[in-house]
Amino acid sequence: MPHILHLDASARPGLAGKDLHGSHSRNLTQRFVSQWLARRAQDSLTYRDIGQNPPSIIDHDWIAAAFTPEEKREPWMHDTLTESEQLVDELIAADVLVIGAPLYNFSMPAALKAWIDQIVRIGKTVAFDDSKPLDPYVPLLADRPRHAVILSARGGVGFDAGGAMAHMNHLEPSLITALGFIGITQVHQIAIEGQEVGGELLAESVAQAMNQVDALVTQLQQALQVNRLPEPA
Repeated sequence: MPHILHLDASARPGLAGKDLHGSHSRNLTQRFVSQWLARRAQDSLTYRDIGQNPPSIIDHDWIAAAFTPEEKREPWMHDTLTESEQLVDELIAADVLVIGAPLYNFSMPAALKAWIDQIVRIGKTVAFDDSKPLDPYVPLLADRPRHAVILSARGGVGFDAGGAMAHMNHLEPSLITALGFIGITQVHQIAIEGQEVGGELLAESVAQAMNQVDALVTQLQQALQVNRLPEPA
């Protein structure tokens, strides 16, 4: 059965339209997950609110531990990597990664960048093949079909590919690069725009995004059903 890893990175804890200063990206992820489980209640879910509980920022000790071969790590190194190990295990278990990611100052929230830094791990999600010095990185999460769904919200408009502000959008491109580096290359994007404009423009964007979410749920459930490995007897 497919397993979903659901991340919310918005600093806003509430939902747009329901709570004061609520989050549009959380609305999208909630819509995706609720629609998914309404149709496939047997599938499993792991939820992390990294917007309210950010992962630790990597430091000198983390780098020393992560780049020391596991068999040579000292006890403090294993302790240092405990959080990272859990985050990596959650990602490896997922068939569908759902990320609620608002656009903050042209890029991703700091909490989401901290999560990326914790899960891009040599020996865990990417390998290093020194026999190929010009292309040494081997993505380890390409072992089976995985999908990533980036559900974003933006204050302005025109940040989609081809839009007037697209060159200033470093959110989805950065996420796609990092996820592709570890082997997750099937990425789907839906965004709400116009939060700062409001009114009819925002309402239309919200309605369109919700419809796109519903269609994407159907698309991915069909794709995963087709590609699903046989269950053990």
